[in-house]
Amino acid sequence: MYTSSKKKDDIKIRNNSYYNMEETFDDLYAKSQQGYNFYKLMEIITNESNLKLAYRNIKKNTGSYTAGCDGMTIKEIKEMDEDVAIQKIKAKLQNFNPKLVKRVEIPKANGKLRPLGIPSIWDRIIQQAILQVMEPIAEAKFHSNSNGFRPLKSCETAMAQTMKLIQLQKLYYVVDFDIKGFFDNVNHKKLMSQLWNMGFRDKRLLCIIKKMLKANVKLPDGTIIKPERGTPQGGVLSPLLANIVLNDLDWWIDSQWAGFPTKKEYACAVHENGSVNRAHKFSSMRDYSNLKEVFFVRYADDFKLFCKNLDSAKRVYIATTKWLKEELKLEISEEKTKVVNLKTDKSDFLGFTIGTAIKGNKRICVTHISPKNIERIQKALIGKVKEMQKPHDKNELFLTINRYNSIVIGIHNYYRIATCVYLDLEPVQQHMHYVFANRIGKEYSKNGSVPKGYISDNYGKSAQIRYIHKKCIIPIGAVNNVDAKFVPRKYNKYTIAGREAMNTGQGINMEILHSLLTQTFVNKSMEYMDNRVTVYTAQKGKCRVMGTELTIDNMHCHHQKPISLGGTDEFKNLIYVRADIHRLIHAVNADTIDRLLEQIKPDSMQLDKINKLRAKCNLEVIARVNSN
Repeated sequence: MYTSSKKKDDIKIRNNSYYNMEETFDDLYAKSQQGYNFYKLMEIITNESNLKLAYRNIKKNTGSYTAGCDGMTIKEIKEMDEDVAIQKIKAKLQNFNPKLVKRVEIPKANGKLRPLGIPSIWDRIIQQAILQVMEPIAEAKFHSNSNGFRPLKSCETAMAQTMKLIQLQKLYYVVDFDIKGFFDNVNHKKLMSQLWNMGFRDKRLLCIIKKMLKANVKLPDGTIIKPERGTPQGGVLSPLLANIVLNDLDWWIDSQWAGFPTKKEYACAVHENGSVNRAHKFSSMRDYSNLKEVFFVRYADDFKLFCKNLDSAKRVYIATTKWLKEELKLEISEEKTKVVNLKTDKSDFLGFTIGTAIKGNKRICVTHISPKNIERIQKALIGKVKEMQKPHDKNELFLTINRYNSIVIGIHNYYRIATCVYLDLEPVQQHMHYVFANRIGKEYSKNGSVPKGYISDNYGKSAQIRYIHKKCIIPIGAVNNVDAKFVPRKYNKYTIAGREAMNTGQGINMEILHSLLTQTFVNKSMEYMDNRVTVYTAQKGKCRVMGTELTIDNMHCHHQKPISLGGTDEFKNLIYVRADIHRLIHAVNADTIDRLLEQIKPDSMQLDKINKLRAKCNLEVIARVNSN
């Protein structure tokens, strides 16, 4: 859903701000819009703040705990001294030679296998550092109807564009395109040329990207191959490179109709959300030209063309197939590429089935969850119920129920934009009710209470809700359709006005935050140095005990469970407190304690917090001073 996608984007935007890279990225974006070429990008990529930001962004990915061919994961890097890790990344970039890429194969819905390439964790951090600098330059050149793997874009925005073209613009003829093995068949020479034309003129950077594309791959059977084509799925940089490859296609299709230059300049109203109304231009083009009206929607390598009539659709099919082959050296799958009349047939896109129906005197867009995905959903839920049948203990049962509920929430968040989502999931709900009753028995009942928070807010009123050992089971059928949302055009990750429109700020003292980043310590891990930033922002710049504003010269980062007692540098083990509070937490001398108490004058609630922190340090509780 757009809402969850926006939250992820908000976090990344704040990370850019925390590491003081916002202004740099904004400048790259603005210059790219103006047509600048970029010759010294490696200086920005190797900037320490950019490398620390790359580490922060990578460590939040669950995939960072998947080892490459060298067996290393983010866990080993977390424990390294920050200076040592940063210098190692810089040294690798100075003379870059990628390590072996580990090939793994994961099952696809059609029973085939999808190959993924997993670079070493060091190479993933390097790719992330490069991505952060390349993205604002590329974003300034991308088309708004490209939705895959981009800031503020998602499957939801692709579906919103699709439904608008059908329902409002009445484009009922769709060309479903399927590029044959796209990620495996990207032409390296063509890609390097596209990067150059987009403004990436730093030859050191282009050399590194070329080496990444040519990195040796270790197959599951141990065989090592050198790829001559393709961008490995699984690489951090691959989605951006794929979008760059297909960006030429986007603008070529746009130039056939929407972007076609006209002799007369037409007045185009700009809506409040930033979108442009070009109805006058299009109306004139329909009346006075022989152009074929065509619009596109793309998500990664999955794209559709929308036309007014069958003849236009057939002509566009032939022209686009030829263009892909001649310009990008890409073949289409003739079995899967077809023209669909949405008045009589249906089209699949991103897990949805799209069609039309007559309602009153209008033809409307109707969307369902695709039959294959309904089958997959039901199979996944039944698998979780089977795990609930014979748990080792109640704790394992409750963990499985939580995982079941997480799957249901994820399904609802993704598919609730389908206009018929309730009709699609109601039969699944009925089937799951019987599955629970048969496999769980009497423990599956109406007896229990809905936990407060997200579940009670979104599912608390549902009559379908059930419990196992009084633990809530979220009903798969408890879902209502919501409209797929566009991202307002005024939202932009790389402009001040765009971020202000998104309201991504946290109201913390950025001067202090940036001062934290410039501090240096001996023998402090990457994890500690990075988590301090998160802790400060999470506490909104206030002392955890006293609730007062922290200042750079009066704040200490405290390990709740000391390292000497087995504590770690994890986020949950760190808090920020005032310097005098920190001294009181660790004080053992009675006179020192009395002096600090007299100076701080904590109330009973604040003293309780201090004592709880002392207890975690295996120190004696400080007795309350009798105010009488």
